[in-house]
Amino acid sequence: MVWVVWNCSAPKVVKRGGELPAHHTENGFRNPHQESHRGFSQFLKWQLGLGPREAPAIAEEEVPPYVPEAGPPNLNHIHHPDPAEVQATWIGHSTFLIQAGGVNILTDPIFSDKATPFSFIGPRRLSPPGVSGEDLPPIHAVILSHDHYDHLDAPTVRRLGSSVRYIVPLGVGKWLAEGDITDVVELDWWESTPLGPMRVHAVPAQHFSGRSPFTRNRTLWMGWVLETPSGNVFFAGDTGYAPFFREIGERFSPIRISFIPIGAYRPRWFMGPMHVDPPEAVRIHMDLRSERSVAMHWGTFRLAEEPPGEPPVYLRKALMEAGLGSEAFVVMRLGETLRLE
Repeated sequence: MVWVVWNCSAPKVVKRGGELPAHHTENGFRNPHQESHRGFSQFLKWQLGLGPREAPAIAEEEVPPYVPEAGPPNLNHIHHPDPAEVQATWIGHSTFLIQAGGVNILTDPIFSDKATPFSFIGPRRLSPPGVSGEDLPPIHAVILSHDHYDHLDAPTVRRLGSSVRYIVPLGVGKWLAEGDITDVVELDWWESTPLGPMRVHAVPAQHFSGRSPFTRNRTLWMGWVLETPSGNVFFAGDTGYAPFFREIGERFSPIRISFIPIGAYRPRWFMGPMHVDPPEAVRIHMDLRSERSVAMHWGTFRLAEEPPGEPPVYLRKALMEAGLGSEAFVVMRLGETLRLE
């Protein structure tokens, strides 16, 4: 077990009963399965086009022009969910409204037009949220995977206010407390907390954190498993591929539905350690033995070099090569609600 004591900049870990966990450092966190770091020098190398040349995964002519596929949300389903079912509505990027057992949860909510702290620079939305903030039902909890701007959005947090419970990785509670958010549960990997009739489990991810170059990896990153009365739900957050997905599948089997990223993967020399591509997303789906998976982290912000319409095409190819049908790993429309009866 570890205890976390705050100072002004980073969580200091006090060891109890032995060595630090493999994903902890004295001043933050690390990836135990990936030693490769993508710091500012590598970022600059990528931005200047100085990295290795890579052939595109999908021929340019096979990728259609990107037009966000959206439809009016089914507000009747959203506001009157069956508590005996799990249902999920895609709002965009990694933001879903997950409803089960009478509890309404938002994952990594971002409703802002830009994923950046600056008004003059940064990725702008390619499509509006599939459900507006005004059309949401009362939100009981938010689960956050890490503190990057496209997953932890300050204007959205201010709008949700302090009446919502935040379940977050180690270290993120300090940022929330600075905004007068007090109902916060911080967890380490493999820890859990009750939430109404369900239990929320923190599980590993392979990524990094930091809201500035000076706070890199001071807070933890993770995925989540929602253990609901109607079955288990997995939310990957932002991640590269690592062997622990098999362990997650073994611990929480059966997993009824998983939310797995498929975008922001090119170029692989830079993005590969921290962002899965569609073949790796399919591999995660298979490692988890998930009954069904849903694509996320694509089509909302342009964060990497692949064309915004490429990830679903690449996903279909990866599913075919894995011998899986398209129904195993689906691409939802913005605003669409998927109900698991």
